[in-house]
Amino acid sequence: MVGGSSEKPSAGAGLRVRGPLELAAGVFLVVVALIALWAGSDLPLGTMRSMGAGMLPRSLAVLVAFAGVAVIVTAFVTDGADLGKWPLRGPLFILGAVLIFALTIRTLGLAFAGPLAMIFGSFASDEVRWKETIIFSVCLTGACILLFKVLLGLPIPVIAFI
Repeated sequence: MVGGSSEKPSAGAGLRVRGPLELAAGVFLVVVALIALWAGSDLPLGTMRSMGAGMLPRSLAVLVAFAGVAVIVTAFVTDGADLGKWPLRGPLFILGAVLIFALTIRTLGLAFAGPLAMIFGSFASDEVRWKETIIFSVCLTGACILLFKVLLGLPIPVIAFI
């Protein structure tokens, strides 16, 4: 056709990802939901009258999965942002902080493991203010000791090597 712009779309152009960031987020939510369903699969579900320990985790996992599917659908319906470049600094330092906490909580205790993990995790940002980070980590660790050891009476070592 001359002078017109009525081109027929090709056969494979029906499903086009218009929002790659939304697609990645939706897939992530579905994967998290599937992991939660698998992790809680051995918990008793119970009934609506007598709910078991698995009712809430399973219900939340199903809701997260539905939300993930909804986000995936929006990736095909509406235009969205590109994935862009994924910096590794943040996730690596946050994961490292969790690992440091897990490895030091029993050997050093909460009084040292808490601030150590939070200070290590602060390396995830290049905009960190060290004075505030140290004050925050000490105050938050004090609040954790008060909550978990004093108020809840959990057997968490505060200072393990003494």
